[in-house]
Amino acid sequence: MIRKLALSTLLTSSRRSLYTANDVASLYSSLKESKPEQIIKKALETFGKDIAISFSGAEDVLLIEYAAESGLPFRVFSLDTGRLHPETYKYFEDVEKYYKIRIEYMFPQAETVQKLVREKGMFSFYEDGHSECCNIRKVEPLKRQLGTLKAWITGQRKDQSQTRVDLPVVQVDPVFKGVQDLLVKFNPMSEVKSDEVWNTIIERGIPYNNLHAKGFTSIGCEPCTRPILPTQHEREGRWWWEDTKKKECGLHAKHKH
Repeated sequence: MIRKLALSTLLTSSRRSLYTANDVASLYSSLKESKPEQIIKKALETFGKDIAISFSGAEDVLLIEYAAESGLPFRVFSLDTGRLHPETYKYFEDVEKYYKIRIEYMFPQAETVQKLVREKGMFSFYEDGHSECCNIRKVEPLKRQLGTLKAWITGQRKDQSQTRVDLPVVQVDPVFKGVQDLLVKFNPMSEVKSDEVWNTIIERGIPYNNLHAKGFTSIGCEPCTRPILPTQHEREGRWWWEDTKKKECGLHAKHKH
């Protein structure tokens, strides 16, 4: 989707054609103490039509809120794995109407999904781990999308998982390549705590996924997500049958700036 602002602004806002690791290091130095909304505005100003927000259908809606607040054109994409909760699909529609945007949905390759299910069944991940299914339904579609971009914006936070404690606010993506090979990854919510996120959502009256009211914190695919107890960490509702150090789906890894 492209927010309904002057197209000429969108087409001219990306000021450079090539970015280097040194450029990213400079961005990190200038943004590491900045607020999320400032980081997002800078990201949009720098990359224009060549950057997009990754929206999972959860509390990362704040990324869209801050992008809309900036007054700049922005794009949003989401991964439709085919296994999401009905509440999440409804939430996607709510967000589109609230912000008057169109989300760019990415889908897995039908032939690859068909082969997996025919060979291993619908719930093979309970037996041999979630990696194979996530690679097919999430990682490959994300790789296709990011291959068309120079940068992307995520809602990752340090307090979400043991695997994210060193997450910088901006980095060279250590996993994926962009249209010019090097891909810049912005994590503007890196230093924000969960309670701060929710205080902002409630105070501003921002719509949120109804699953949150049912005890879900970290929301993914329906078979791999469940509610948690108040005493549990928010990621404990994801892939609960696996080791806590393996609770990444392959979308995010190796945090370096």
